[in-house]
Amino acid sequence: PARGVWARTVDIAYDQKKVREVLIDGVPVYTFAVRGTTILTALDNERIEIDVAALSWRSDFRGVASSQGRCERG
Repeated sequence: PARGVWARTVDIAYDQKKVREVLIDGVPVYTFAVRGTTILTALDNERIEIDVAALSWRSDFRGVASSQGRCERG
């Protein structure tokens, strides 16, 4: 819903060299790419960008709806 709050959980598994796995709401994503401090991925029909340095995210549902927000470390 417009202006609604949607809490999501993102888990990022990494070692000293690279990101190994990304899970969104407990669901492992099929594929992802890392560009600098941003992780680009998709889940179902949603494209998601997570900027781990800026602690922000944005998503797009195939151009029909979009969203953005802040991240909190847990």
